[in-house]
Amino acid sequence: HVELVESVVGSVQPGGPVRLSCAASSIIFSATAMNWYRQAPGKQRELVAGISSGGNTNYADSVKGRFTISRDNAKNTVYLQMNNLKPEDTAVYYCNAYIFRNFWGQGTKVTVSS
Repeated sequence: HVELVESVVGSVQPGGPVRLSCAASSIIFSATAMNWYRQAPGKQRELVAGISSGGNTNYADSVKGRFTISRDNAKNTVYLQMNNLKPEDTAVYYCNAYIFRNFWGQGTKVTVSS
């Protein structure tokens, strides 16, 4: 079955940086668009960044210039590099793949204190 496993590198301090990783299994990763979403307390889940199978990227306006999504097809892994973190980036971050339906990682809590 499809599995997305998230991990985090770095300690979360104002300004960052922090890198989230998401390792995928049981999918044709190189042919799959991957996304990062986040859900802040009391808010709806929102798209943070996406990367197509061909490497094209898109970002939410709130993170443009600060976050970078990338992928390593050899490792079946998608990354989210987060720089210049702000308290408003506090949320649970989810890796996502849509293959006939949405698949989600387990969620990684990122708390940025002011």
